[in-house]
Amino acid sequence: MMNMDISVTPNYSYIFDFENDFIHQRTRKWMVENWTWVFYYCGIYMLVIFGGQHFMQNRPRFQLRGPLIIWNTMLSMFSIMGAFRTAPELIHVLRHYGLFHSVCVPSYIEQDRVCGFWTWLFVLSKLPELGDTIFIVLRKQPLIFLHWYHHITVLIYSWFSYTEYTSSARWFIVMNYFVHSVMYSYYALKAARYNPPRFIAMLITSLQLTQMIVGCAINVWAHGFLKTHGPQSCNISQTNINLSIAMYFSYFVLFARFFYKTYLSPDGNKIRRMAASLAAQNTAKLSTNSNGDDGNRNVNNKKLDINADLTMASHTHKAKAQ
Repeated sequence: MMNMDISVTPNYSYIFDFENDFIHQRTRKWMVENWTWVFYYCGIYMLVIFGGQHFMQNRPRFQLRGPLIIWNTMLSMFSIMGAFRTAPELIHVLRHYGLFHSVCVPSYIEQDRVCGFWTWLFVLSKLPELGDTIFIVLRKQPLIFLHWYHHITVLIYSWFSYTEYTSSARWFIVMNYFVHSVMYSYYALKAARYNPPRFIAMLITSLQLTQMIVGCAINVWAHGFLKTHGPQSCNISQTNINLSIAMYFSYFVLFARFFYKTYLSPDGNKIRRMAASLAAQNTAKLSTNSNGDDGNRNVNNKKLDINADLTMASHTHKAKAQ
């Protein structure tokens, strides 16, 4: 039951000036007027990535290890900050106002400037995140359907939902920020040639699967609230619910398939054994040639890059990802 004695916004220990200056009416007006541009962005994205694959077909791959470290580190820091600034609002609302408010009342934008600001950044960030795929194309790594489909649909849905101030989006934003903070941190470490334990990669995919299950559940609850409380009581359209649940369910199916093929299937085991074998060979050669010339070290470094790419190919649901 709603507690009217407690503010709808959490008591933040510190609010930055740029958060305090956020005015949601301006950003909503801009999005209502411009959100359909997202379809042009997606069209350009498709031309770039598939045209880029054709362009790179007979050309040597780029290494881009330095830029990839910087890219993933920046997105990791952004996601960590976003999670820390949006999660308190969701927890506060659930604790003091309940599930109905968290699904049906968009106070996270209209009354909370901190969460509103990071919601706006979240929506905008889905556009530059398309850059993940550029690294895949230029480094000639496998570009799977899940990767670009996920990028496009999240971008379109996020921009469309902002025009409606979809109330259930507070759940989706917090979950996405959290999962991306773990995922981008992992890929930054991989790009820097650190080797986190294998269970971390499995954990990331498991978190993504959990995110899809919760996303479907939130939409089911939203549909139920519309039926029981009436359409005026819940700030989410039936069209939005239909699009969202279709999107989340398709993600679940694709991520579940990816999880099986990468971690459980015989083919996935072969890839991991090949990567482990190459790693062992390269380690031995580097040790043997530790006093050799620069040419030998360069050859070995290239082999290490191949090994790292084999390992990362098994996690290409992001480029990132994504």
